[in-house]
Parts: sequence; C-alpha cells; structure tokens
Amino acid sequence: MKPPRFDYHAPRTIDEAVALLARYGGDAKPLAGGQSLVPLLNFRLARPAALIDLNRIPALAGIREVDGHVAFGAMTRQRAVEFSPVVARALPLLTEATRWVGHLPIRSRGTIGGSIAHADPSAEYPAVLTALDGIVIARGQKGERELTAAALFESYLTTTLAPDELLTEVRLPVMPAGAGWAFEEFARRHGDFALVGVAAALWRDGGRWTARLATAGAGPVPVRLRDAEAIIARDGVGEEAVAAAAARAAELVQPDGDLHASADYRRNLTRVLTGRALRKAVGRAK
Repeated sequence: MKPPRFDYHAPRTIDEAVALLARYGGDAKPLAGGQSLVPLLNFRLARPAALIDLNRIPALAGIREVDGHVAFGAMTRQRAVEFSPVVARALPLLTEATRWVGHLPIRSRGTIGGSIAHADPSAEYPAVLTALDGIVIARGQKGERELTAAALFESYLTTTLAPDELLTEVRLPVMPAGAGWAFEEFARRHGDFALVGVAAALWRDGGRWTARLATAGAGPVPVRLRDAEAIIARDGVGEEAVAAAAARAAELVQPDGDLHASADYRRNLTRVLTGRALRKAVGRAK
C-alpha cells in the first residue's frame, strides 16, 4: 500500500523542527529512522498532515560520556550504539539489548530516540531506560524538560510528550565498575517483537547487592520490578533468592493477552526470563 498525502519538511536545526511541530498543532509526525512510522503510514494506520524529517539535523546525533552518564543524541543509529566502545564499557546492558533489536537493516536505520519516543512496550530500549533510571530530554517552544521513564511512558505507543515537543537526547547513568548485566528475551523468531523481555543489572554496594530489573512486553509500559529487586538486596544472589525474585516478578506484571500469547503465558515468561537474566548477571558481576 501507499501512504496518504502529507507535507514534507527537512529542517536543519532543532528549533526549526520544534517550530514546525507547533505549526501543525499535533498533526505532524517526526521522522527519525522510519522503521516503525513508515509501515504505519503504508497501512494508513497513521495519517499525519506532515512529516518532519530529522535526518538533516547534525545536533541530534552522537554519543558522549559526561559527568557519570552517557548522552545519546536522539538520532543516534542503533548500529552506532551496538558497536560503540564507550557504550560497551559504560553500558554493557545497552549493548546487549541492542543486539536483540530487529535485524541488521533495521538497526542500521533505527534510532535510539525514535525507539523510545515510539513507546512500543515490547521494545528493548524503553526497558533499559526504565531499568537504569535514565532520562530523556524533550524540547518544545517553552524550553527543555527532563523526563524519567515513569514520567514519559503513558500507555501503548503513547507518551507524555506535548504536540510541539521533540525528544532530543537520551541520558543513561554509567553502570558501576564490576556490574553484571543481562537482557533476556523470548520471541517466536529472532528479530520479531518480544513476547516478553527482561533487562537486569546488578552490582555489589559494600556488602549488599543492588539489582535493577525491568520488563518489555509485560504490559502497556515497561515495568520496574522493584519488589523483586528488594529480594536480591535483602537475601543476596543465591539460587533461592534468585528463584524468589523471579517468582515475585511474575506477580508484579499485568500483561494483556492477544493472539500471540495469553496473559498467563506472559506472566510465566516474566518469571523464567527474570531468573535467567539474574543468573547471567550474577555470573558476569565482579
């Protein structure tokens, strides 16, 4: 199928892009990698009056480490994230999660900001943002604001970004030295959207373990598994504690059932994948 008619703009600056979004009053779509938006246009599930192409804005791309966090321009390609030595050293969880994203052509065009702004709860990057307490920077005509994952994601494919706001940057805190990590995911075929995924990071803080756990595909937004994290903090990382944390993770999610999997199946996947992710993260922790 062919997309419906739309106006096309290719701004050169962030301010120009924001002004265009405001001009259309919520009836324009930013175009980043296009790996999600273009199929929606072709099936006419999205009918924007205009596309605002962000690919000619150099200020929106790049990876840099600053003051204990790694900052990603929203237009940074997933392929660049996958092979960045900065990310491999500072955020190995993100490197591993990126390898689960679609296939090579998708990662070559898809962007970190586009994935997060699209807010598909099955996607890997929203889960990593949630697990690592990252933030995004949104710029609109009223200025910039910082949003945590909890403040950004509202429901399926829905965020709290205003019609004139553009997600410009993603910031993730550097993982502590010696941290373990894992991203476990189950899909019917590699590259398909995950039925459920689990992001895990853990490290020793003195004599105590600190864990960070979040889901993909187990509800309308990524779920931070705080009660499961608390079990690891209290009981450590022995097999009984890991099993208890995994069982608690299944109780914390409220997935929907669909033609791909029932809600109960997704809950059980949450339990299984949380256990796998924790065991792998423990094995990698130093």
